Amino acid sequence: MKFKTTAALAAACAMGLGTATFIYAARADQQGQAQGHDDKGTDPGKNVGDFLKECPNTGIFGNPPIYFPYPRRIIPRDLCKEIQRVRREVKVVYDRYLAQSKALTPPTLTSQPPTLQGTGYEAVRILGGLMNYDERISVGGNVACAFCHMPYAGFSGPIPSVNLTMIAYPGSYLARAGKRNPQRYPYSPRFPVFHLNGGKNAGVGGTFTGGNFWDGRATGYKLQSPDAEQAQHPPVDSQEMGSPDTACIAFKLSQAEYRPLFELVWGDDFDIQFPSNTQEICATPEGAAQFGTSATPINLSPVDRTKANNIYDHWGQSISFLESSNDISPFTSKFDRFLAEAVTLTPDEQAGYSLFRGQAGCNSCHLDGRGTTQTPDTGSDGTPSTVTGTDTSAPADLQPLFTCFAYANLGLPLNPRDAFYYQTTPDFFGFTPNPLGFGYRDLGLGTFLRSGFGSGPNPNAVNWLSFATTSDGQMQTSTARNVAMTPPNSTTEAPGPYFQKEFFHNGYIKSLKQLVHFYNTRDVYAFKVTSGHCPKGTTEKVDCWPMPEVPNNIDMTVGNLGLTDQEENQIVVFLQTLTDGFDPANPTVSNYPNIDTFTGQLMTGGNASTQGNEHLIPTPPLPPCSPEVCGVAPLPGPLAIQ
Repeated sequence: MKFKTTAALAAACAMGLGTATFIYAARADQQGQAQGHDDKGTDPGKNVGDFLKECPNTGIFGNPPIYFPYPRRIIPRDLCKEIQRVRREVKVVYDRYLAQSKALTPPTLTSQPPTLQGTGYEAVRILGGLMNYDERISVGGNVACAFCHMPYAGFSGPIPSVNLTMIAYPGSYLARAGKRNPQRYPYSPRFPVFHLNGGKNAGVGGTFTGGNFWDGRATGYKLQSPDAEQAQHPPVDSQEMGSPDTACIAFKLSQAEYRPLFELVWGDDFDIQFPSNTQEICATPEGAAQFGTSATPINLSPVDRTKANNIYDHWGQSISFLESSNDISPFTSKFDRFLAEAVTLTPDEQAGYSLFRGQAGCNSCHLDGRGTTQTPDTGSDGTPSTVTGTDTSAPADLQPLFTCFAYANLGLPLNPRDAFYYQTTPDFFGFTPNPLGFGYRDLGLGTFLRSGFGSGPNPNAVNWLSFATTSDGQMQTSTARNVAMTPPNSTTEAPGPYFQKEFFHNGYIKSLKQLVHFYNTRDVYAFKVTSGHCPKGTTEKVDCWPMPEVPNNIDMTVGNLGLTDQEENQIVVFLQTLTDGFDPANPTVSNYPNIDTFTGQLMTGGNASTQGNEHLIPTPPLPPCSPEVCGVAPLPGPLAIQ
């Protein structure tokens, strides 16, 4: 596989952004710190310790060493340089919002209830943009919210080599990393508050709908906005931005250059008596042994804690406003123009759309505002999909979101590339991100309903806990909008030029062709093996699909759609029409805000069917599912989770 450098960005080659090869390293010592092992996979003459020193943890209190519990082939060789690239890109967008804030005509506070008349909308949008791209909010002052969600990737992960290898993105304290593919957030403010919809799937008591995150843990129950609540999680997630106390965000906002805009919009009181050790606490990562189990290590009075909490709520609401604005969720795709009868689809696009809402049945979950013609109870297991009739209805929704807001277990295999599995030793601060190792299983929604390891507390366990068993393995149905968004002059698909993305919660799928092929043939080419162990004579992701990580509650609307290779390709072509930034007057040039910030490298070569397969690694022999996951009542079943 070869890389192609965009013409305007040739200087990136000189900076060593390089190919997606890997650090070859022995496991670090028992404390999980980077050691000076011989390293034939990095630059000549450098060992792992030297290589990782290019991204020191200088913003973390005590300047701790890099946390490196990883075996060979998990961490991409170019990680530090790619982190530096994305940080520069984040700064570009931050500066754009800062310029907008300085040019803003201040709104006028008037009327009852008080309203920011005139430019109030612009003020909140700009404030959300400044905070979303402000890396100083993180524990190390080096990771913004946008670090894992850049515009040119449809607000998903912006580092191709990470998408190919470690799946989860590195956090502020290197090299802790999360456990899932960063979920795209265009249109996420339109997801309703998490609730049990008794009218859907009434035979099992209803269907959980709404919320944010793959596992639904941002319910929105207090702010009545799952998206605003979602924005409150990464700043205090030990694996992401890493602050140990939500009051750290209030403390840092009090020092931000845009504090006057925050005060203008929200009228918040920053007169908080922060103790003298606040700076030190807020530069120490969440999970540090010194904090014990305290979620509020900053010692504030009740009055000041309330002020800090109000500021943090307004943090989440401001970012949610940004995400609902035209900066992120503008409804400007070619498909939107098609619904408005301003353009026509090409023959392949139209054929793909017909399949999407017909034989493939995609719109039974990714709602497009129209009906589906897929015959009920076909399309999975041993029953290929068939079509009954022709949908001639007019669109019922001219801004469809291409999601049903619900959850499904699609039957994806465990992905051994996920960096989370290897974080089994304590870091400098005595924190072990994943003491379960490969005993961890991602039960998604089921784990959240149990308030289980790796998720969050269930705020309505008294009513929802009993549904955990029938929710195991289910992940949120993301919108299909912008799933194909990439930097200018690229695609998601090999041979490219393409920008390497990752798909589904564990990043197992590497192209839209593979994604559609998985839906089409999951049950046709099912093998009882783990990833990396497909039988000789088969090719993983082509004619071999490893067994599901979670065998219960498998979605049976997909798996045997009976599509031809050409029909799969046509669905991919249709998915590309859902990309925002389409200009009918100049259809080859995107006008999506800030899509022009990419300064990395595109890739060329290979084919979409096997894209990324050169980076498959064998799943190790798996221990039983850990009791911390599978031993929490109500127990998973009826099938045992291997």
